[in-house]
Amino acid sequence: MSRRPLLLLFTVLALALAVSACGGDDDDDAAAEEPAAEDTTTHEETGEDGGAHLTLTADPSGAFAFDETELTAAAGEVTIELVNDSGIPHNVEIEGQDAVSETISEGSTEVTVTLEPGEYVYFCNIPGHRQGGMEGTLTVE
Repeated sequence: MSRRPLLLLFTVLALALAVSACGGDDDDDAAAEEPAAEDTTTHEETGEDGGAHLTLTADPSGAFAFDETELTAAAGEVTIELVNDSGIPHNVEIEGQDAVSETISEGSTEVTVTLEPGEYVYFCNIPGHRQGGMEGTLTVE
């Protein structure tokens, strides 16, 4: 087979991709400008005491992963609730804050700490879990 038909095929595919990427309608632009109804990155609610309440979910299949790797909360009292529907034990710790939840399987637990504005790392402190990917960044504003 000669290279010419193959080159023509790749050129047509590249042009089709370029045209579809450039296309769009005004509805896409309007949606991009409007804020989302719910910020799926934060899962923040106001707790009974007025502090931030964040929900973090461990991968239900037992993989070493949280559903979110970036959380945001207001400064002050912050509670992170960990939901774990798998049989693999997990917990959540906020690095440098002496704040760690109990280790659970098939349930939920939480850790509460008072935080100043800044960035904090949260992770599962079960050996190997953080190294496997169970960590994220908590931005406190």
